[in-house]
Amino acid sequence: MQMSFERSENLAGVVAVPPDKSISHRAAILTSLCKGKSRIENYSPAADCSSTLRCLRKLDARLSWEGVTLLVEGRGENGFDQPGEPLDCGNSATTMRLLAGALVGDTVEVTLTGDESLTRRPMGRIIEPLALMGARVEAEGEDYRPPLRIKGGKLKGIVYSPSVVSAQVKSAILLAGLKADGSTTVNEKVQTRDHTERMLLAMGIKVLSAGLSVTVEPGMPEPSEFDIPGDFSSAAFLITAALVCAGSEITINAVGVNPSRTAFLDMLNRMGAEIEVKQEAPDAWEPRGEITVKHGPLTAIEVDADDVAKAIDEMPLLALLATQAEGRTEIRGADELRHKESDRLRGTVEGLSTMGASIEETPRGMVIEGPCALDGTAVSSQKDHRLAMMLAVAGLAAEGRTDVQDWEWTEISYPGFHEVLRGLGGRSWSEG
Repeated sequence: MQMSFERSENLAGVVAVPPDKSISHRAAILTSLCKGKSRIENYSPAADCSSTLRCLRKLDARLSWEGVTLLVEGRGENGFDQPGEPLDCGNSATTMRLLAGALVGDTVEVTLTGDESLTRRPMGRIIEPLALMGARVEAEGEDYRPPLRIKGGKLKGIVYSPSVVSAQVKSAILLAGLKADGSTTVNEKVQTRDHTERMLLAMGIKVLSAGLSVTVEPGMPEPSEFDIPGDFSSAAFLITAALVCAGSEITINAVGVNPSRTAFLDMLNRMGAEIEVKQEAPDAWEPRGEITVKHGPLTAIEVDADDVAKAIDEMPLLALLATQAEGRTEIRGADELRHKESDRLRGTVEGLSTMGASIEETPRGMVIEGPCALDGTAVSSQKDHRLAMMLAVAGLAAEGRTDVQDWEWTEISYPGFHEVLRGLGGRSWSEG
């Protein structure tokens, strides 16, 4: 389907964003490992998180709903049951990578597969460390791409330094470490989101974090109750909309403000954005708060590989903001964007340049000259939910009409995103 957008000003309102996808995945998987019953409030309705629930049900995890509360009766020492067919992870690399870590220490033999996009995603980055732990994981595709065949068995703890900065890789290793002999340590180059570590601590697992190293001891997580905060990555689209649409002021409440997740805000502050964050629960297992952002002038910044690693999902939005900032913005060390649901590096450059932006693709990043006027036109989402939403926000700042193709892919992470924009005063409508 196609969604159309026109230039909009004075976006205003107080809004909540969908529950955090990253935390929802982890909550469902970890509570399924427990012995006993857990409750998850505000579980994400996004398609990716539904893929995780579908896979867990096929492993005979006991999942049910009490209104909007997800109830999970964990498998405990019995472990998962042997599924009768491959587990379909849909479009979700998080589902595949985290489930692989949770399954390699079990007794089941499982094949993890997914849609066309997911079977292009690199999995060697988890296969290598899991193999070092004694796991048997084989990729059926070329260059270690899915489907993945997993045969669970005995594991040993390791000390591992990933070559790729990735919270999914770290989490897969830590989940495997729960059933390993001895401690398991991951040494990162740059700190990635630490949701897994926080949840493990809340569930009684011994976790030691020191600088860029995190160590987990084997054990079974205890049943818990989790209330999932709003997704910061979803909030980032609304923050960007306020910054590119003249006269706008938007407040986002009950959103996660975990410091390992909000590097995007740090970069916006460097650009001169007017943003206020009020923390509501700084000492909670996951801090949350209220973010208010106002439209105002922006200046160009330099973005290095460490910045990118801390805010990889927000890089297309940063590129859009750079088109409206004064000066030359260079984003370096962003080649990991090529390995998302699409080549997001190329897709960002193609989409914004089609709209008239002065943006150039480099082998590992982008160079953007601003400010420049954007013109509405037909743009391709590359069947990538984050590109679709970034281009929608660009359409609110562009002259004329912007038609975003394959809009249905936004259901993966932010169902009803266009309706939220419309509720804030954005001009949008659907066709086909």
